[in-house]
Amino acid sequence: MKKFSVFFVFIILAVCSTAVFSAHAATTKSASAKAVVTKSVVKVAAVVAPAATTKLEVSGWLPYWRAATSSADVLPHLNQLTEINPFGYTVKSDGTLYDAGNLNSATSSYATVIAAARTQHVRVIPTVMWSNTDAIHAVLSSPTLRAQHVAAIVAMVNQNNFDGVDIDYEGKKASDKDAYSAFLKQLYTAMGNKWVMCTIESRTPPADLNTTTPIDQFQYANDLPLINKYCDRVRIMTYDQESVDKTLNAAAGTSIYTPVADPAWISKVITLMEKDISPKKIEMGVATYGYEYDITPYANNSGYMYDLLWSFNPKYATQIANSLGITPQRNPAGEMAFTYTPTTTPATLPSGTSPATSTTANQTASVGNQLVATAQAATNSNALPGTIRYMTWSDATAIAQKVALAKKLGIRGIAIFKLDGGEDQGIWNILPTK
Repeated sequence: MKKFSVFFVFIILAVCSTAVFSAHAATTKSASAKAVVTKSVVKVAAVVAPAATTKLEVSGWLPYWRAATSSADVLPHLNQLTEINPFGYTVKSDGTLYDAGNLNSATSSYATVIAAARTQHVRVIPTVMWSNTDAIHAVLSSPTLRAQHVAAIVAMVNQNNFDGVDIDYEGKKASDKDAYSAFLKQLYTAMGNKWVMCTIESRTPPADLNTTTPIDQFQYANDLPLINKYCDRVRIMTYDQESVDKTLNAAAGTSIYTPVADPAWISKVITLMEKDISPKKIEMGVATYGYEYDITPYANNSGYMYDLLWSFNPKYATQIANSLGITPQRNPAGEMAFTYTPTTTPATLPSGTSPATSTTANQTASVGNQLVATAQAATNSNALPGTIRYMTWSDATAIAQKVALAKKLGIRGIAIFKLDGGEDQGIWNILPTK
């Protein structure tokens, strides 16, 4: 039986639209939204101009590894969503699609929620996720393979009568920036009146970026102006901040600071990226999960060493807090948090968690990778004396702060990762209705 000695850290709370309008009840893009002239795509200015009363769009990813619970979770709340994104397709090394979510089948766990979404005029746009760096390079850098890949995506969308596609290609090489842009251009043209959504990495301002690479040598894999041109919505993954912002790290001083997403950091990211991407297209990524760390104090109270263990759904954290008699506190990033000191380390991955190496959009890790990550976490947590556990997560109040921030920044909406029944169910009390 585990025994715990409790170590409290009380932290002070620091509190910290528009779009291309659909003429088909928010499910199908108006034909006037795209015009093809000599095989090049030209946006129609009149369509881009937003209506001042357009409400904040809310989309949510429904992961295939929890397809049934995702569908059950979202089904009663479709009136609060503009779009659902079944996180169901991955890409094989040859550029063909793998239907991980069984979306091509009438017996899919997503079938009921998709049918209901269509009835309620909620866009149904599946995500195609790819994170194999070498395979991305091989396919997108080959004109032949790239064209075949585009054709496969278009066929998948048309055969299933989806409203479009969400492209989430991560881990790309900077040298493949032009190839990725060429892919988006081809896809955008081939999709016709269907939506093309792009999910991309956040970009911390260079002056704040915590990196050992000289800023003048830093290269990016995403060409933001071209992404703005060839994507109808741009979902920025404004989560998994951790220690990426050296300015905010320094401002935290000797306090524990490794948030999933601090509104102060999100504001910096959005402000920077909207220089190249229209705010009418930007959707702020909003996390519903948390992270657990081993934290070891440095000598002379000069800070902490953070060892990320795994991601978790909120219930995992609240169960531990309740069992220890701990009252979680809201930290400076607006998230719930607490510390404790375990006397034993789990031999297997705790229930309700996922390995830190395959969090958020990278949840497609194999079972073997999960076991490796578990073993590494167990080894690391035994490594140093004086180590404590720290848990920080996004609850409904933290999400409400992100909704308010999106409205304040004047961007198009928010994109929630993830809706699978494991999020704080209070989220449905703070999301706006259509």
